[in-house]
Amino acid sequence: MHLPFSELFKTYVHNFDEVSDFFETDPFDPNAVSKKIDEFAFKGNRKQTASILSALNKQFDVHEAALRNIKRLEKENALAIVTGQQLGVYGGPLYTVLKTISTIHITQKLEKEFDRPIVPVFWLADEDHDYDEVRKLTIIEEDEPKTFSLSPKNNHLPTVANLPLPDEISDMRDQLKESLYNTDFSDDLWTLLDESFQKDRSFFEAFGLFISRLFSKHGLVLAGSNHPDVKEATGGYLKASIEKSDTIRDQLEEKSADLAEEYHQQVTLYDSNLFYLDDETGRAKITRNGNGWKTDGNIEWSTAQLIDEIDAHPDRFSPNVFLRPILQDALLPTVGYVAGPGETAYYGQMKSMYQCFDMDMPIIFPRLSATLVEPAIDRIIGELPFEFHEYGNRIEDLESDYVDRTDKHDIEAIFEDWQAQVEEISDNKKKDIADIDPTLEAAAEKATSVYINELNKLKGKVYRSVKKQDQTQLNRIRRIKANLFPGDGLQERTIAGIFFMNKYGIDIWDKLLNTLDPDEDFDHHKLVYL
Repeated sequence: MHLPFSELFKTYVHNFDEVSDFFETDPFDPNAVSKKIDEFAFKGNRKQTASILSALNKQFDVHEAALRNIKRLEKENALAIVTGQQLGVYGGPLYTVLKTISTIHITQKLEKEFDRPIVPVFWLADEDHDYDEVRKLTIIEEDEPKTFSLSPKNNHLPTVANLPLPDEISDMRDQLKESLYNTDFSDDLWTLLDESFQKDRSFFEAFGLFISRLFSKHGLVLAGSNHPDVKEATGGYLKASIEKSDTIRDQLEEKSADLAEEYHQQVTLYDSNLFYLDDETGRAKITRNGNGWKTDGNIEWSTAQLIDEIDAHPDRFSPNVFLRPILQDALLPTVGYVAGPGETAYYGQMKSMYQCFDMDMPIIFPRLSATLVEPAIDRIIGELPFEFHEYGNRIEDLESDYVDRTDKHDIEAIFEDWQAQVEEISDNKKKDIADIDPTLEAAAEKATSVYINELNKLKGKVYRSVKKQDQTQLNRIRRIKANLFPGDGLQERTIAGIFFMNKYGIDIWDKLLNTLDPDEDFDHHKLVYL
């Protein structure tokens, strides 16, 4: 299927051997997965991990199934399948719930197969600072994507997790509720959203409550690193990231360069993989300063001083995109991570970095990639001559292709033949004119160009005439495209999960989870008919 995924991701899914230099385990090779699970050894403190997770999850009033899973993590043979996402307002795009469903499904599948405790974990991106990424939400209204957003904020913000939901969340709620027309399921949805995303509640609390109330009944455990106890437990890895910074940088550069030769480099490299949390300047990148270190806010340390500072105040330091998985896997017995295409790409840069910490890269399981097809779309899509992936094309191209495929007259052929005949006659006549008066050759050329230009105008009129004759089908094409590829992108990347919850119930994700084949692998894009 011709969908807008990177070449790296498509190769990872379909030809793993070609990218095995960048990843440790083929997620679709049962023998490789079995070997990874059998040989897995967790070096962390399981009781400490369980204690930290227990305290964190209780604040979200999680289901008893999640608390039982936290207790199970204390067992020596227990493993975790982890995923994570930014803390999007009202739950963010559809792929957030698809990642969560994928994690629960893979966990259930592997636990049954290997007969050992395996726990699904959602890592709340509680140290992310990209406010612009979490403040927006898009739904479909009148067959067009419509985006709602909170106002942007300036730089030097604390982590998004610590930001309170602003007063304007009330206005956003009212506007969104007006656009999401009332259904039999609306009251349940807004009860869930209003209980979770309350004004002045932090993004961390709001998003965590939302995910917990949807998925903790399936045993999903919440985790994160923006907590003093987590920083204390993983402080040795923060220090090691400085102590081994040159080796880590070399390994990342080498692997990233190799990756870029064939594919692309997802994440830019820096001197360190740490940020310093400063009350005045917010999160400041730590960079080299001769033999020492400094921040953008002009705080300076020698290497020894920086390590001492981390040792004394680990909560003042925040990992970047490369170091976050290291802290995650230091805290959790992570045998597998469920990733989207972009995450898979940056994990490809990290294989050697794991070795710097004496760790192994987890199995990177692709998440479920899916488009939800509503009944109204399903009823009309079969009447049109396009494959699913073709609706990702520009609407203008779809309309022209439809006319070409369905009209009894081959308009393109008519005008191509006409133009060819004109050009053939013109070439001979231009020679005759040049023989008579060479200075008129350019005028003869212009006359031909004017004629061909008029032909193109006429072709446009013919297309428009045919379009008027079949406007009903063309309107259907627009409707299908708007629902399946809103804004020319995949539905899962654009449309909010709550759009579907409002129409089909807040238990829609439970139903989707139950419809998955127990042995299903997520090696292709799935069409889910509602």
